[in-house]
Formats: sequence, structure tokens, C-alpha cells
Amino acid sequence: MPYDPFKHHRRSIRLKDYDYTLPGGYFVTICTQNRACLFGELSDCEMRLNKAGQMVNDTWYSLPNRFLSVQLDAYIIMPNHVHGIILITDEKQSVVAQDRAGTRPAPTEGNIIRSSLGQIIGAFKSMTTHQYALGVREYRWAPFNRRLWQRNYYESIIRDERAINAIRTYIQANPYNWMDEPDNPKNLQP
Repeated sequence: MPYDPFKHHRRSIRLKDYDYTLPGGYFVTICTQNRACLFGELSDCEMRLNKAGQMVNDTWYSLPNRFLSVQLDAYIIMPNHVHGIILITDEKQSVVAQDRAGTRPAPTEGNIIRSSLGQIIGAFKSMTTHQYALGVREYRWAPFNRRLWQRNYYESIIRDERAINAIRTYIQANPYNWMDEPDNPKNLQP
């Protein structure tokens, strides 16, 4: 199919001209492709993670080890999505490039940067997709069709203490609201 700029354009849902490397709080929602329920199930308003869900959980909690500028706040895995608060701090992330021989040179002042929210989410998606694909091959986890995660993710910038407290409450209440949740496949319109 030839490229048609009226059909084949990708609009960003990010805030135009906002620097997503800035220190602050970000509320993110990351959904599986086609809202496939792959990470466990809810029972009595409690999320019971399967092995894949535990892997996603472990990967989420490993983000501060990978990105020095990341702190994690409230978070939950649901059957087909993740809600979480990511705090980007003033701590700068050391980025070291690999050369063609595969060796990693020592970091220098010239390659110190702060990671963006997009880089953090991209790494999370990449690591979990890789681990999930291994789980499909080795442990017969439910397969996924081409992508584990939706192409994009939802985020909102947390502006103040009132907002972060409301988001924490929303995250904690998510299992209780699953039956009415728009991400619940039973509530999706055909």
C-alpha cells in the first residue's frame, strides 16, 4: 500500500514542547496489545499474578537499577495493563555506548544525560517483551500476536500533591473497579 499522509500519520499524544526528561512525577498506563489478559486474574478484588505477571512486576521494580534518575511510587499490574507512578529525579543517568567490538568504554563527562520518560517506558516494554517471548518458548505462556504491548502508552504529568494522592487512590482501587474498567475486555465494544 503506498504512503498516504492523510491515512498514515502518527499523531503524538505527548504534550507538545514538553521536556519529558524534567524531574517530576508521571502517571503512566501501559496496555497489552488488543487488551489481552496475560498477567494473571482478579479474584475477590485481589490481583493474582501468574508467572508472566511476576516477571513484569520484577522488571518494573528493576527500573531504578537501570535508570539512576528513576524512583517508583504507587503501582499495580492488572490482567492486561500496568498503572504506575514514575518519579524522575535530578540524579543523572550515565549512558555508555558500545563500540563495534562490543566493548564498553568507561563513561566520561561528555555522555552523562538524564533519561526521558519515553526511554524508561521503552526499556520496560523491551525487557518485558523479550522475557515474555522466552516464557512463551520455554514455559508455554500464552502467546501474543506480534507485539506484547500497545505501540503507545498513556501518561499524565503530576502537577501537585493533591493530584498524586488522587492517582495513588485510583491505582489502589483499580482491582475493586475492574468490572467497570474500560480496559476490561468484557467492557470493550465490538
